[in-house]
Amino acid sequence: MAQVDTTQQAAARETSEKLRFEGTVEVSGAVTGQMLSVLFGEESTVNGTLHFKGAVTIDGTFSGAVTTEDVLIVGERATIKADIICGSAVVNGEVTGNITARESVALQGHAQVKGDITSPSLSVERGVLFDGASHMDPVPAKTKHGGRS
Repeated sequence: MAQVDTTQQAAARETSEKLRFEGTVEVSGAVTGQMLSVLFGEESTVNGTLHFKGAVTIDGTFSGAVTTEDVLIVGERATIKADIICGSAVVNGEVTGNITARESVALQGHAQVKGDITSPSLSVERGVLFDGASHMDPVPAKTKHGGRS
């Protein structure tokens, strides 16, 4: 059994405390949304394209693109720089990018959204910052953009 230098052990511990990822994340099958919620915790920094099934909460920093048929929950401490296509979105944190939802978008708490929102249903709580245009159409947004319904 080889011994590992204590400097390497310390570096490994420090690296394991924060998640830094670049690339594409595609999740389906046995991985649940709860597992992804842990993956995208407050200390995480992820760059890339995210595809998932099931509700997922992002509390960390994410840059790239998000696509799902399900629910995306943007936590209070989240900073997302991405275009989002989803079934529904609940935003409590910061999103810079366009949000296209098939069912609904809810901007809550101290949410800050800089981008356009396209959804048949939009709710905005008092105190939310929304800098963009809202396109509300009773026809599901994803169907209009050539996606599956």
